[in-house]
Amino acid sequence: MATSGTTAFDLNIDDIIEEAYERCGMRTNSGNDLRSARRSLNLLFSEWGNRGVHLWKVSLNEVPLVAGTAQYAVNSSVSDVLEAYISTTAAASNTASTNDISLTKIDRSAYAALPNKLQTGQPSQYFVDRQTTPQIFLYLTPDATTYTTLKFYTIDRIQDAGIYTNQADIAYRFLPCMCSGLAYYLSVKRAPDRIQLLKQLYEDELLRALSEDGQRASVYISPQTYFGDGV
Repeated sequence: MATSGTTAFDLNIDDIIEEAYERCGMRTNSGNDLRSARRSLNLLFSEWGNRGVHLWKVSLNEVPLVAGTAQYAVNSSVSDVLEAYISTTAAASNTASTNDISLTKIDRSAYAALPNKLQTGQPSQYFVDRQTTPQIFLYLTPDATTYTTLKFYTIDRIQDAGIYTNQADIAYRFLPCMCSGLAYYLSVKRAPDRIQLLKQLYEDELLRALSEDGQRASVYISPQTYFGDGV
């Protein structure tokens, strides 16, 4: 039995919109329909940002440490910083002698409680201020002697839909729930009789995609041991 031998299937934005309208029992017939659908698609991508970490949007970043500087800006396309560590070398020049030290993420209250935020030394903690342009605050403030680079993994925003000939900035496994989600969003505006059906289909397909979008790794669970005082 012959097969195509390819795994390149994808959908352009206009294909996604057409599929969504068809699920609503409609066809796109005006520029306003297209603009409305593209707006809903961008809102769907924004809503996905509240659904957890999407692995295809995780990226490694680095900035050089500056002695006496605790605050470092993050790209405005970043949603959050997941992990951070300091390194003796830049990512592009990792060698067998590269040393990395993991940093502990703390919340705003813990950072605010630090008595001397500009005390210099080797950083061990970081706080992420999630503004429009996120900021990383290190503690201790680096002296940048041995460890010269801050490396951190970020979860980036899904790119906007853009022009209709673009492809969506998503992984292949999210294509079904993207079409279902857009159809559900459009049904709220154009096909209210199908809202419940399309919402259920969307939530089911999104749940399957999110379950698949994980890292498979071994997990070891050990019981915690308590030692009495001998009394």
